[in-house]
Amino acid sequence: MSLIIEKAASVKDGTILKLTPEEEARYLGMADSFEGTLCKFTPASGAATRMFKPLYEEGEAADRVRRQLREKTPVDFTIDRNILSSTPKGLIPFHKYAMFVRTPLEEHLVEGAMYAKDKRGIVRLHFTVSQEHLEDFKRLFSSVRAGYENRYNCRYDAVFTTQDHATDVTAYDEDGKPFLKEDGTVLKRPAGHGALLANLSLCDEDFIFIKNIDNVVKEPFLDDTIKWKKILLGMAIHLKETLGNSLDRPIRVCGMVRNEGEPGGGPFVCREKDGSTSLQILESVQIEDKSLMKESTHFNPVDIVCCIKDAQGNKFDLQQFTDPETGLSVEKTYEGRKAKYTELPGLWNGSMSRWHTVFVEVPISTFNPVKTVADLLRPAHQ
Repeated sequence: MSLIIEKAASVKDGTILKLTPEEEARYLGMADSFEGTLCKFTPASGAATRMFKPLYEEGEAADRVRRQLREKTPVDFTIDRNILSSTPKGLIPFHKYAMFVRTPLEEHLVEGAMYAKDKRGIVRLHFTVSQEHLEDFKRLFSSVRAGYENRYNCRYDAVFTTQDHATDVTAYDEDGKPFLKEDGTVLKRPAGHGALLANLSLCDEDFIFIKNIDNVVKEPFLDDTIKWKKILLGMAIHLKETLGNSLDRPIRVCGMVRNEGEPGGGPFVCREKDGSTSLQILESVQIEDKSLMKESTHFNPVDIVCCIKDAQGNKFDLQQFTDPETGLSVEKTYEGRKAKYTELPGLWNGSMSRWHTVFVEVPISTFNPVKTVADLLRPAHQ
């Protein structure tokens, strides 16, 4: 890794901004008056591989959770375990309403209409999905589109893309040689969510919201999410205007929530080779000194508004602003043997390493991911 981690970012030293009510109002106003184009970019290829693990645990506590899940969630637990676990999270019914249920895909359609609708009433959406489920996503969208457009007085312009296999990386065996499968071909592996930088590059809008597919809430709990998405947008607009003709890199404004013990990455201040400092989002596996993790007050919920165009409206070549040295080494078992490969730098980690970056504190109410099915019992999902 090319960066030296200096310290955890914090509100105390100003590396994470904490807005005043006056600043919040200012940025909200800027977002509401914005007349350009917007896009909501949602990585949605992840399957529910580990989501349903609590269903198959033993004990009284596990039995109680299963009973609550059957009573309070719309998930069909009669479906075979393997089918459930291989289904993309975006297509699993998460939320039960009085007259209908909604999947995360549908909740993102609702969200988009609330904060990503332009002055012409268009909501542009970009979902990255796995090739094997591409048609399933398209089918669901087509079946519900008209209903949501009528309900929220908008028109959806949705794109579904898949990870380009050209970004796949070669796996190696324990001797450091290309891993040969039983059929004699070289094993190639998906390069992690950093490969989605190519998908992000396809977006042609002025500002782009980035948010994970499983971080959704039921509609009655959306107020904070809408407010803070607009605030982040307003900050990004302000940052671009402030930089003006000196805008030499893509920009991102990243919401950060108070750390309440969630696993994953966070905001840090790093020292570059030239002696300058930069704000970086790092995963826990990138941090050797675990005392730095203990000092970290905030967590990365993947709540980003970015701009990938210069002052003249030309798109940056995003590959020029990554740090290739921040790729992560991965070890898996394939056909009974160990296979090692290096993933590309994470999309909001090393892939955005050299972007103009601003961290801002956002309330924990905007972060409601569903990592396991038991999370659907939390208030924001009920």
